[in-house]
Amino acid sequence: MSTGTPLLVVGDALLDRDLVGTAERLAPDAPVPVLDGCRELLRPGGAALAAFLAARAGRAVTLVAPLGTDAASRQVRALLEPLVTIVALPLDGALAEKTRVMAGGRPVVRLDRGEGRAAGGTGRARRALAEAPVVLVADYARGTAEVLREVLAALAPHTALVWDPHPRGRPPVPGARLVTPTGEEARRFAGGGTDDGEALGAVARTAAELVRRWRAVCVAVTLGRRGALLSQGDGPMLVPAAAQHSGDACGAGDCFAATAAGLLGDGALPAEAVQGAVAAATRYVAEGGARAVTAGPSSADVRAGAPAADALQLARRVRAAGGTVVAAGGCFDLLHAGHVSLLQQARGIGDCLIVCLNSDASVRRRKGAGRPLTTLSDRIRVLQALQCVDAVAVFDEDTPEPLLSRLRPHLWVKGGDYAVEQLPEAARLAAWGGQAVLLPYLDGRSSTLLAERAADSLAAAQRPWAPAGAPRPGRR
Repeated sequence: MSTGTPLLVVGDALLDRDLVGTAERLAPDAPVPVLDGCRELLRPGGAALAAFLAARAGRAVTLVAPLGTDAASRQVRALLEPLVTIVALPLDGALAEKTRVMAGGRPVVRLDRGEGRAAGGTGRARRALAEAPVVLVADYARGTAEVLREVLAALAPHTALVWDPHPRGRPPVPGARLVTPTGEEARRFAGGGTDDGEALGAVARTAAELVRRWRAVCVAVTLGRRGALLSQGDGPMLVPAAAQHSGDACGAGDCFAATAAGLLGDGALPAEAVQGAVAAATRYVAEGGARAVTAGPSSADVRAGAPAADALQLARRVRAAGGTVVAAGGCFDLLHAGHVSLLQQARGIGDCLIVCLNSDASVRRRKGAGRPLTTLSDRIRVLQALQCVDAVAVFDEDTPEPLLSRLRPHLWVKGGDYAVEQLPEAARLAAWGGQAVLLPYLDGRSSTLLAERAADSLAAAQRPWAPAGAPRPGRR
């Protein structure tokens, strides 16, 4: 079952390949490393990666891209077809392939081959574009954006159109809702830059210039670990990443663009879409980036719209990449500063944060018949909007122990108003080497206290006025 507005991705598909091994010695005939235990790992690349990531996140996705009958095209189809609907354009030549030779988790060299380009549009592709509520153009300068440019230009004024540009491609069509260049790409599109090109002031000026030059609604310049800068021509907004990771960032830009496009299609404002895209790209890198894509989701993991399944998949992938899984739990009925402080601290001590959330029935058993004040769906939505939260998993029991046994986090965090010995789940954590930890907690904040204050304020506002000259309720 898919969730959200269907997304149509237009662009150039590639086949990405990693040759992964260890390099601990040099060849006897030349000073070059020898790659031992070499494994070949395949994944979709270019526009195909953007489509794959959006589909894996649970969205219905159609990809319009040139694909032929060559071996690389057949492999890309096989990688996509379980998740993505493909509308193939004619391909002139063999599909482009990009191969990274990886040693110790780092690329040593990249090998490119295949000069295939889009040979034209089709009636089916034009019909798919005309019916699409949201379109992402993932331009990799191999002709797809060109052969469909007139159709894309006609769509821009009344469609949520996101354009991820390429330095060797043409500019986006006028009227694009959002354009997503990297910092380096933005400088090149704007005609160069100065030595302070990485300074935020320079990035903001460049983004504003591109908004005017491209006649775009917004430009979001992606800045890697620093997040993204959004500009509508003035008043730029910086959207920082909640955490920084040193993992494989290959494909993070595709993740950013695909997420932003989907959210715009769902009705989000550009600022909201960019915030969600920064969070998604940050998670992508934390989970292993391209390496995690290569591994692919298992059939048990992919259940679109099931938060618990998403959380379990995330925990498995972060553990497999050698990262630290952090979990925190609670009702989070009325989100307040104490909650936010705790969750931000928790995210900072690991590579992902999963919130274990009491169901409505669980909250009622703990807090009484009048609780929760906020329904489960709204509590999930609010938590997922926080950049520091990577996933939410719901449990219906009185304690999160059964859920923790499935997630198997390295760290289980609670606020300092608890003691470790008061946590019944602490002993369960020891079974897999996990640890319960306490974090500083802002005193005097609680959902119960907020509810009581709101009730007192409402009661005071509804009291009849006192006689003239008497003090008003609540005043001295």
